Order: sequence, then C-alpha cells, then structure tokens
Amino acid sequence: MKANPNSVPFLRPLPARRTFLQLAGLAVSSQALAFAAPLSQQNRGTSSAVTSTPSLSDAFPTQPPSLVREMVTVSHFNPKRVQELVGAQPSLARAAWDWGFGDWESALGAASHMGNRPIAEFLIANGARPSLFSAAMLGQLEVVKAFVAAQPGIQRIRGPHSISLLAHANAGGEAARATYEFLLSLGDAGADPQVPLAKEDIDAIAGDYPFGPGENEQILMTADKGVLTWTRKGTMGRPLFHLGSREFYPWGASAVRIRFKDEAGETLMTIHDPVLVLSVTRKK
Repeated sequence: MKANPNSVPFLRPLPARRTFLQLAGLAVSSQALAFAAPLSQQNRGTSSAVTSTPSLSDAFPTQPPSLVREMVTVSHFNPKRVQELVGAQPSLARAAWDWGFGDWESALGAASHMGNRPIAEFLIANGARPSLFSAAMLGQLEVVKAFVAAQPGIQRIRGPHSISLLAHANAGGEAARATYEFLLSLGDAGADPQVPLAKEDIDAIAGDYPFGPGENEQILMTADKGVLTWTRKGTMGRPLFHLGSREFYPWGASAVRIRFKDEAGETLMTIHDPVLVLSVTRKK
C-alpha cells in the first residue's frame, strides 16, 4: 500500500486495496437470510401455536455481521452481487461496517472512493443516503459547493480509511473533473502529508506483540514500502499514518494513537482509543 492513498493527480486510479477486497468471497448463509422470518405462526382456526420455527441468527433482529461485511466489501467492485444482496434484503443498501478502531465505511462510501458510479447510483436508487463524498465522486459540483458554503472547512473531513474528498472527486474521472478542480482550488481538500519513517524505526517496531495466550491474542507489525501495518492476528490489517516520533494513527481513525518506545532494551507498544486500552511489549 502507498503511504498516501488520497494524494493522487487527477484521473490517476486510487490504490486497489487488495486486502479489503479479498473478503469478496464471503457467502450469505441460509440462516442469515432467515433472520427476518416470523418467530411463530398460528394454525388457522385454532389457538395452538405451530411448534416448528425457522432458524434465526444470533444477531436477530439486527442483520448478521457477516452479511453486512460482505455487502460493504462487494460494494467496492461487484455490481452483480450488490444487486443480489439488496434484492434479498433492501435495507442492506444502507449497510455500514467498522474495519477497525471506528473506521466506519458504508456500502455507498465504498463505491464512492473506488469511483464505481454504477454501484453508487444503484445504492442511492435503493435508499442509500447520499453524502458529500458520493457527490464529489459523482461530479455533483453544485452539491459540493453548497456543502462548502454551508460549513466552511468541510472539505478537510476525511472519508473511510482517511481518503480525502479530493481523492473521491479524482476517482469520479472525467465526469467529476469540474468538482475536482473546484476542490483543488480550495488548497486543503487533499491528503495530509505524513512524516517519513526511517528504516531504523521500522526495524525497531516490526515484529510480534503477544498480549494473551490465545492464538489471536497477538498483534503483528509488518512493513511494506515504508508503511507499517497493524494487524490483530486473524483480522484485517490497519495501515498506520506516521505523525512523527514513532507515533501513529490507523487509517480512518485519527483520534486513535499507537505509540512505540524503547523501554529496558525492548519495544513497548501503547494503544490509546482515546484512553489507554493496551500496553504490550514486542516478543524477542
């Protein structure tokens, strides 16, 4: 992954975010689709209840998490699956998922930062709530101007994964050129620059940080092209934005702070969200 996913020249594609899209194979179980079925039925003409009831998800009456996550995932790139899911459960057009640390992404948000106009338009037609970010990608210049006029500085708000408003307009391609140029003229609708990370810092931070005996009770710190990724084993990795002095926040969660410091010859990781939630030392 690139260090700045939202700092891109006009009409150049955004990063593919392969790690997020690997979830596309998630299947919708018959149990998940049964969650809205009636709890019981009555025999016609008698007061005795039918004893057999459909199998319900443990999440009932909320929608099953696996179904919600699949909806947001496929909204990046798979219009056929999006149509199938919304056809079965129309409210999924408004689905949202937390990828970690409060990095919430809606189905429409996924389509918007990927520049997927057909999916975005389908979702809006089926009840998804339009946003400033969808308007930027769709090239709705007057809508974007109205947002900026009503709330000066709104162009600095980041979308899912900390992707900028300017990058959403860039993702819209030629149809959003005027919107892109307007946002560019504001001077602060693009990506924030992060502090470069020295190799010695990467070497000091990368490794495993166990915080319990369970198989998934460890955090893996990996690096690729100068960008560190924080991953609780068995979950989705979170690239980190470097603020300087080995202090970071996960993409899409600017209020969180993850810090690394040397302590008694070891590397200590602390996570504040925003209070201290974890302190763990790297395994030698």
